[in-house]
Amino acid sequence: MLARPKSASGWLAVALVLAACGVTIAGSGSSGRLDRGAVLPAGPASAARPGSPQTRPGRQTRPGSPPTRSRRPGSLPSSLRPARSASAATPWQSPARGAGYLAPGSQPSELPGDVLVADHLNNRLLIIDPQGRIRRVFPRPGDLARGQTFRVPDDAFFSPDGRFIVATQEDDQVISVISVARHRIVYRYGKPGVPGAGPNRLSNPDDAMMLPGGHIVVSDIRNCRVLLLAPPAHRPLRVIGGGSAGCWHAPPGNFGSPNGAFPAPAGAGRLRFLVTEINGSWVTSLNLGKRATVGWSVHPPGVAYPSDTNQVCPGRLITTDFSYPGQVVEFSRRGRLIWRFGGLNHPSLALPLPGGDILVNDDYNDRIIVIDPVVHRIVWQYGHTGVPGRAPGYLNDPDGVDLVPPNSLLGNRTAPASCGQ
Repeated sequence: MLARPKSASGWLAVALVLAACGVTIAGSGSSGRLDRGAVLPAGPASAARPGSPQTRPGRQTRPGSPPTRSRRPGSLPSSLRPARSASAATPWQSPARGAGYLAPGSQPSELPGDVLVADHLNNRLLIIDPQGRIRRVFPRPGDLARGQTFRVPDDAFFSPDGRFIVATQEDDQVISVISVARHRIVYRYGKPGVPGAGPNRLSNPDDAMMLPGGHIVVSDIRNCRVLLLAPPAHRPLRVIGGGSAGCWHAPPGNFGSPNGAFPAPAGAGRLRFLVTEINGSWVTSLNLGKRATVGWSVHPPGVAYPSDTNQVCPGRLITTDFSYPGQVVEFSRRGRLIWRFGGLNHPSLALPLPGGDILVNDDYNDRIIVIDPVVHRIVWQYGHTGVPGRAPGYLNDPDGVDLVPPNSLLGNRTAPASCGQ
């Protein structure tokens, strides 16, 4: 496996800004257990494990202690449109039966809905309900066209309208758009197994997301750039970065191996993306207009290998440290530490939940977890810690998560409860 060179309100503002910029957005397994060893006191994390594949040298950990937290209350082209309502193909909306496969002590009530998982080394996407039952698998037999493959999905996100799932297959150099209703890949950018920088080519793409109306934004890690794609075209609509000077931090002309470009609506008709840069450990606020400009850049505090930084609420960010031991870190746009949870193994994405908890894929521990930042412990887990597998209850390097609509990252218009605290 290639190493990974590694809430959503205001979408109307996103669409308006893009329009203003001239962009038309056209078997069973045994139960596991909650790993008490992963619940460590908040504190600085170490650098990445020496010898990890393609791990870049990181900065030294910065000292600091988190403050105390109080308890919180719990259009696409016609060729790509579904032939029927997406609800007809959403089994997670129907009543579920049978036993789930959660680690003992898990509390299903901590999740607002079902979870989409990119089960990386099992070459599949799963939808798992809060009780640990598998509600959907892609691909099923017959889902792929003749000669088509679906390998190593690295991340997967629902489109804002819930009709599509955009899967990034970083190690296979492609992005796949899957119709929820049709259970088919309806658009693909890139050639499987062939990295490149020209039209219809990518080199380790990461975290592709569909904006309202159909454009796709993606970080192209080894090409040191961020792309805006316009399906069904196979030539970038816009290229940001990728200068000839190499993969180092000099945005917007150059990015230091960007592994995430998450939309972060800023209000007042402004659109920006939070671009995570591995080299040098940076998070950059990128403003899109007729030309790209940088709002600010900051080092996530004490993070050696930042991955997939996204916005909790304006001025407050969350990132993971894709290291061993790894961590989840919340911080301000000025780099001030707000909260830290350590003891993980190469986590690559953390998403804030509406009630204030944090959903995390703990990649090399083969599990997805929910962390309650108030009591500072894991309160829900699917997967056996450090034991890869394919049977129900098991995962193999889960590398991406999203919530099922209406709670998905790009479709949810409700900020976490913690933002009002």
